[in-house]
Amino acid sequence: MTYLDHDGVRINYQVFGPPHGATPLLLTHGFSASSAMWQPNIAALAAARPVITWDLRGHGRSDAPDDLARYRASACVADMAALLDACGIARVVAGGLSLGGFLSLEFCLAHPDRVAGLVLCDTGPGYRRDEARQQWNDRAIALAGRLERDSARGLALAARGILTQRDARVIDALPAITVPALVLVGARDSDYLGAAEYMAARLPRAVHAVIPEAGHLCNVDQPDLFSQQVLAFLDQPDLR
Repeated sequence: MTYLDHDGVRINYQVFGPPHGATPLLLTHGFSASSAMWQPNIAALAAARPVITWDLRGHGRSDAPDDLARYRASACVADMAALLDACGIARVVAGGLSLGGFLSLEFCLAHPDRVAGLVLCDTGPGYRRDEARQQWNDRAIALAGRLERDSARGLALAARGILTQRDARVIDALPAITVPALVLVGARDSDYLGAAEYMAARLPRAVHAVIPEAGHLCNVDQPDLFSQQVLAFLDQPDLR
């Protein structure tokens, strides 16, 4: 295991594949998962390019600080930039599933010069209406309470600080994101089918694909189909 000490928090990460190859791929996992969720896909995706996987704060083998203020989407975005710096990588295709997809969009907005493309899996762009956003946040806070009762303090803090949303900045910015984007969703992931269609319609260079017989973890449910879709997307000239 490799660790990066960023802002006093140890972040676990791994780099797979050839050190020099096509545009590197940075993969960010979903809430309550870890970088291990990408194992079914690493062999295929890292055959021709570096692939970086990592654990969010409060997840996996990364640190889980006790201070809620250390859990923000902006802190995760800063972790992502620090990881690329540590690996000597200037630009990546930023990919993620669920919360990891949303953070990939956040990273693209914060560091547009470092993102060559996006792979957005079983995810959404947030909410424009305050009422819908509050409903999401209420569910996240309720989840945090259950996690605290189960003594999963790091995940509880991540639910309160990273999973909750604060504004419509990401969803409003979709038409201005001009890098190639692959929007993937499992056919059985009913909670995110509409969000995937919405993003694909508003991202100017989006490719939209629905993976059959797959739920919210489309890369795990159908690893071969997932990897085929991602590799076909990455084969375009801009991302080689």
